[in-house]
Amino acid sequence: MVAIIDYDAGNIKSVEKALLHLGEEVIITRDREQILNSDKVILPGVGAFGDAMEKLRSYGLDKVIYEVVERKIPFLGICLGLQLLFEKSDETPGVKGLGILPGEILRIPDKEGIKIPHMGWNSVKIKENVRIFKDVPQDSYVYFVHSYYLKAGREEDVAATTEYSTLIHAAVEHDNVFACQFHPEKSSEIGLKILKNFVEL
Repeated sequence: MVAIIDYDAGNIKSVEKALLHLGEEVIITRDREQILNSDKVILPGVGAFGDAMEKLRSYGLDKVIYEVVERKIPFLGICLGLQLLFEKSDETPGVKGLGILPGEILRIPDKEGIKIPHMGWNSVKIKENVRIFKDVPQDSYVYFVHSYYLKAGREEDVAATTEYSTLIHAAVEHDNVFACQFHPEKSSEIGLKILKNFVEL
């Protein structure tokens, strides 16, 4: 059973659809017991960092996420769900993130010929022996929609990178915590393979 955390932030249905396509049992919930009794947990997200943190806290889901991580249940953050795992974001100065992993979320720098938000397909450089990229070819293309990017605090947490105006940490992996800035549920066969790797951990 895969629990998708419901905190009123975006792309839940497309994530659910991708998992159902893979033949998984899926529950969309903000119930603590249901989340903690699931085999895998996904935190999706589209929208603003500060609003999302406020929602997580108002539903008490921040505490549930800490419990998921402590219990070593495989956890996947997608897009804004990746950003919330870190300490802070340029998007909402003064608002603390979950701080599960060290690092910060920065605005993509302005550069001639570069459009922000970054919307579209970019290839990723994948580190060796990364579990959620198992059997995913190097330089595979995945789909991004974002104006802010991760600068991870620990190089060893970085699972994949991409270049768009700057070097972007596109995915992370640390113990049972996984996250990607791109949208695997919108990244065609490659994205489905990444989701399949996660649910098969």
